[in-house]
Amino acid sequence: MTIAGGVTGEAELLDYDEVVARFDPVLGLEVHVELSTATKMFCACSTTFGAEPNTQVCPVCLGLPGALPTLNEAAVESAIRIGLALNCEIVPWCRFARKNYFYPDMPKNYQISQYDEPIAVNGHLDVPLDDGTTFRVGIERAHMEEDTGKLTHIGSATGRIHGATTSLLDFNRAGVPLIEIVTKPIEGTGERAPEVARAYVTALRDLLRALDVSDVRMDQGSLRCDANVSLRPVGRQEFGTRTETKNVNSLKSVEVAVRYEMRRQAAVLSGGGTVHQETRHFHEDGYTSPGRTKETAEDYRYFPEPDLEPVAPSDELVTRLRATIPELPWLARKRIQQEWGVSDEVMRDLVNAGAVDLVAATVRHGASSDAARAWWGNFLVQKANESGVELDTLAITPAQVAKVVALVEDGTLSNKLARQVVEGVLAGEGEPEQVVADRGLAVVRDDSLIQSAVDEALAANPEVAEKIRGGKVQAAGAIVGAVMKATKGQADAARVRELVLAACGQAG
Repeated sequence: MTIAGGVTGEAELLDYDEVVARFDPVLGLEVHVELSTATKMFCACSTTFGAEPNTQVCPVCLGLPGALPTLNEAAVESAIRIGLALNCEIVPWCRFARKNYFYPDMPKNYQISQYDEPIAVNGHLDVPLDDGTTFRVGIERAHMEEDTGKLTHIGSATGRIHGATTSLLDFNRAGVPLIEIVTKPIEGTGERAPEVARAYVTALRDLLRALDVSDVRMDQGSLRCDANVSLRPVGRQEFGTRTETKNVNSLKSVEVAVRYEMRRQAAVLSGGGTVHQETRHFHEDGYTSPGRTKETAEDYRYFPEPDLEPVAPSDELVTRLRATIPELPWLARKRIQQEWGVSDEVMRDLVNAGAVDLVAATVRHGASSDAARAWWGNFLVQKANESGVELDTLAITPAQVAKVVALVEDGTLSNKLARQVVEGVLAGEGEPEQVVADRGLAVVRDDSLIQSAVDEALAANPEVAEKIRGGKVQAAGAIVGAVMKATKGQADAARVRELVLAACGQAG
């Protein structure tokens, strides 16, 4: 058995090959999704991300005495649609409970949630894996609840409360609608357990984005994953003791956290130790650390919420919402890939860049798939990386990109000029046509102006001109380049070449 020091220098880790040879991993994934409703779950406060702290609050979400909650209908409909997309049963009757606990980020000292009566139960999601196969993940439940506030700890080395000198509270997030999606125990993954975990959260994120119920920004906390991991010796049926790694906030980190916990727990068990049932914190440099002990299955006390009526979705409502469920995103991508005629590698790059939907939308506005892919998959990805933002947050729309493509195709713009137009749109200078007009970027088609530039370039480069006259027409490229520079790229390069050759007595 090979034991290695962990990333922190404290935990011992078993080689991964030895882990999967000796132990069978069992996973459980809990994903919290902030809904993109205009208002909070039980009040009319805004849910806009990034507002000044404690500016989007009211007596209801602050839990002040006498303030009564009112259920957000749009949030309920989003919950039903999520449940349907996950092949869940939508229950005919459910209700909310008070999840009682004390923590500074929960102003009421309880969270309104669903406990033993969730709105959606017993579903599944067929998750695509890297090799093209699928793995069915069972869904235990999807239930509604409200988010808590946010604590910011100052003065600690880790950003957590331990060692902090000051803690700041922002209640803007308190009351934002949440859907918690809980899997059934995920068994039979073997060595692919970390991959399955990442693939599931990836598929779930893509599905939720397609449903348009959340922006699923993991970097902003709109989608958060708690990863439960346990190990049992190969051949044993009884589950091992689990740990719960809280609030993992990237797809890659989900995979890393699961793999790390498998290696750490295996080292503990192999050394004759006991895995403690506890929460764990994930650190972005690739390890987990202990949180709080979880000695029992339930950490909280639940009581029926007396201030809210039960939720009883009608068959008619469920039927109407079922008709809104889109095609599974990965199936849609496969169909689109065939329509575009691109390789798996090209499609993978577009998916990784978050460009597929943007390309598809640009095509719907009239651009060719080749042109749309070239813009979103290359130039605009570069611009997003330079700005440190997601591709879909750039200040340019698929319709605007399609317009730029059209201007290139009708000869108004060269490719070089088109890039300047796009940069103008990104800078907030208006629609593409306005940027063209304001910057004077249209291709010059006046032969007299181009001819003048050609004559000047030939006169300035007599040796090159003589080569062209002698039949070395490839030398014309130097003159074309000089003309394009002189005209700031606005001349039609093909027409410039024609005029250069004609001036030197050569046929095109």
